[in-house]
Parts: sequence; C-alpha cells; structure tokens
Amino acid sequence: MTLLPAAAGPSSVPDGPHNIAHRGASGHAPEHTFLAWDLARSMGADYLEQDLQMTADGVLVVLHDATLDRTARGPAGSCSGPVRERTLEEIRRCEVGSWFNERSPDRARSDYVGARIPTLDEVFERYGADVRYYIETKQPDEAPGMEEALLELMDRHGLTRAAEHEGRVLIQSFSPASLRLIHERNPRLPLIQLLGSDSAEVISSLDGVTEYAMGIGPSASAVTAEVVAAAKARGLLVHPYTVNEPAEMETLLELGVDGMFTDYPDRLASLLEGR
Repeated sequence: MTLLPAAAGPSSVPDGPHNIAHRGASGHAPEHTFLAWDLARSMGADYLEQDLQMTADGVLVVLHDATLDRTARGPAGSCSGPVRERTLEEIRRCEVGSWFNERSPDRARSDYVGARIPTLDEVFERYGADVRYYIETKQPDEAPGMEEALLELMDRHGLTRAAEHEGRVLIQSFSPASLRLIHERNPRLPLIQLLGSDSAEVISSLDGVTEYAMGIGPSASAVTAEVVAAAKARGLLVHPYTVNEPAEMETLLELGVDGMFTDYPDRLASLLEGR
C-alpha cells in the first residue's frame, strides 16, 4: 500500500523536475542577495532558496551561516559573530558582496560591492507571488519563535494559501522538531525534511517523515535507485542538494529525482531544455 504524507501532498507542487536555485544563482553572484535571486530567475529557476536566521531583536534575515564572519564585511562590532547576537540595525551596516569578488575574481563585478543582507519581509515584498520560494529554518532550536515568525510573514504577504494549494512556498529543515511544529500549526503546508549522506539512514527515516512532510532533501551523494524507489513508494518528493556538474545532474535525473538544488541554475535549465 502506498503511504501518503499527512502534510500537503505532492499534487500541491507543480510537476518537476524542479530547478532550485541554491541561495540564488550563488555560483555567479553573492549568495542570498537580490542580485543572486534576480539572476536565478533570469536563468530559469523554478524555486529560489532562502536560509533563515533570526536577529537579536527577533527579525528574520536571509543568511546561510549562523555567524556573519564568512560573508559580511563592515564594522567588526556589527558584522562579525553570531547573527542572533546582532540587532537588525547592526546587520544593516554590513555588506555581503565583497567577499564574493575576493573568492571568485573571475566572476567579480563592481556592483556586487555593497549588497546587503535582506530580511525575509523584504524578499516577500519584492517578489510577492511572482516566484516560488524554498525556505529553510536554520538552527531553529537556537532561535525560538522562528517558525511562528515565518508563518506570520507568509500570512501577511498572502502566501499561505498559495503554499497550501500551489506549492508556491516549500519549507525545509534538518530539524524534524521545527517541521513538526509548523505542521501542527498548519498541516496543509508542504514541508521537506533535509537529510544527510548515508543512503541507509535516509531510507530508514522515510516512514517517520511521512507523518509531517511531503518530500525529502538528501545529500546528492546519498541518492541511489533504492532511495528514490523507497521515497516514491511513500509518496515523497526527492530534491537532493547541492548539484553543480551537468554529469551528476543527468545521473540524478535518470534516477528519477523530482528536482535538485544547484548553484548554477543556468546549467540545469540548459540540461532540462535539452531533455
């Protein structure tokens, strides 16, 4: 018997394979900036990813790391250390484009300098319902209230119903507790459980995942024919991360994944167009 997840089913998500821009087109532009998301849109991405952190004053900002040091430049008193120890006012003083130019001089652009850390509110305000979002709650156990703040913002911007019925917002996390909390608040929202790189552990987790999620996001290295078959037998989507080389993209598509995260949505778009 096929098991279907208690959460919103795959039917609420458009047919794949889905081209998911990992932190935007982060191979080409500074991650988690409007520059990267706008570029990803132009390259044919189906979903734009946002990683959430919470400031000391309870504002959701979009940044991958729990600390500012890797990507932020600016006053040391404001632009270093844990995000949760900085207020939004302090984080406004930081820019997150220079580091990309330093790391990738072959892709450096002068207009990347000065890019700012956006709030999730600003992201929703800019794009509205014109894009599809793939949002991750990061270290939610260290940011009490993150889930409630996310759901409130979705409500305020009219995205809750679009998530429920069109899969316009997918919410992912490595934390089952975070996803279960969201599921308790609204069991109609489509949730994705992030998983690691051990294929056997991925398969053993699937029955539990079906209680609250409609898909899994395993490391690409964990994806085998057996993993895909086991997930599909339970009605779960499979969205592996992070896939940047066309040969690996092709292999995963042949295995039957429903999409994948990539720093280079242009590469995946070209491959999908060719299929």
